[in-house]
Amino acid sequence: MEGIKVLEVAQFTFTPAAGAVLADWGADVMKVEHAVTGDAQRGLKIGTGGAAAGSFQPLMEHPNRGKRSVGIALETEAGRALLDELIAESDVFLTNFLPAARRKLRIEVDDVRAVNPSIVYARGSALGPRGPESEDGGYDGSTFWCRAGSAWGGTAAGASMAASMPSGAYGDSMGGMTIAGGIAAALLKRERTGEASVVDVSLLSVGAWATALSIGTALLLEENPPKMPVENMRPAIPVNPVIGTFPTSDGRFINFTMLQPGRYWADVCRHIDREDLIDDPRFDTDEKLIENAIPAGDLVAEAIAAKPYDHWVEKFETLEGQWAKVQSPLEVADDPQVRANGYILMVQDLEGNDRELVSSPVQFDEAPYDVSRAPQFAEHTDEIVLGLGKSEDELIQLKIDGAIT
Repeated sequence: MEGIKVLEVAQFTFTPAAGAVLADWGADVMKVEHAVTGDAQRGLKIGTGGAAAGSFQPLMEHPNRGKRSVGIALETEAGRALLDELIAESDVFLTNFLPAARRKLRIEVDDVRAVNPSIVYARGSALGPRGPESEDGGYDGSTFWCRAGSAWGGTAAGASMAASMPSGAYGDSMGGMTIAGGIAAALLKRERTGEASVVDVSLLSVGAWATALSIGTALLLEENPPKMPVENMRPAIPVNPVIGTFPTSDGRFINFTMLQPGRYWADVCRHIDREDLIDDPRFDTDEKLIENAIPAGDLVAEAIAAKPYDHWVEKFETLEGQWAKVQSPLEVADDPQVRANGYILMVQDLEGNDRELVSSPVQFDEAPYDVSRAPQFAEHTDEIVLGLGKSEDELIQLKIDGAIT
């Protein structure tokens, strides 16, 4: 993306995360922030690094690293005119402002295309650009997770509470990656045909894609997929004794996801020190193993529950089938595979401290990214405005007029 200029008029995480991905890929991303308050997310305290982290707050760093920030009062004529100058030299216009705000600020597709007909216009929304709720907003916890089916799918039948998202910005991060991919495809189309596209991604569309298999099954059967009642939940699934998440003696968990039980059963039995089960007449053929999957799974669970997590992590290093440790965020960050592949990147914060962030997931030519921190509010206003050819006197006058920060 080197040489591509992205103009971002967006806030919070969902759509700005797309700008972060594009910045990882080499684009020059200019983040336009409210001239007084900046991105509304700068004022949130949820999921921040706390006072001890100083200027480095993951809530802002994750979706905004690698960008430049300019503070522009878009509600002023001088500020709006300045935005037009930035639009004229940009390849992509990226926004998640609600339709009413876009109309008020004159940043709808027609407004932007009037200045730059070849610009790719990308919108992130909660509920899509059409339909009776297209004017409404939403967040990933509400729209992506709950409305699009993940909360339902993650909640056992009869549970007293619906499952929560497993991480902050869970749907936002996936949605941002999706927007970035859509923009990349639109830029390729423009290069090949000269035509500029409007790219739309919503939290609802990404959420439905995440639960697509369940939705597709429901459409086929005209009923929801069955769910295990909470009182009947067991570590192994009822049709395969080597698919499930098994508790260990110290309250940790080990996951098996072996789709071919007959192929892996004997090896699993050896690793859990139950070689006697290999020739057990209940399990000695593929057919009988599937027929007796519940007792077989219970025996696997019983064996794993007898010893601690670290024992099994070491023991299963030679396991042939597919398994995984159920890891905490700190454990994921320290995972040797995560580190070996450059999935955690070093970044220097404003104070010069070395910090770390998760890389965006696509790599090119097996090379991790070299990323920089997120900008401070309006940090690059002077640089960006002067880059438009304005003089120092014009820069000062724009500040006096309240058009820029």
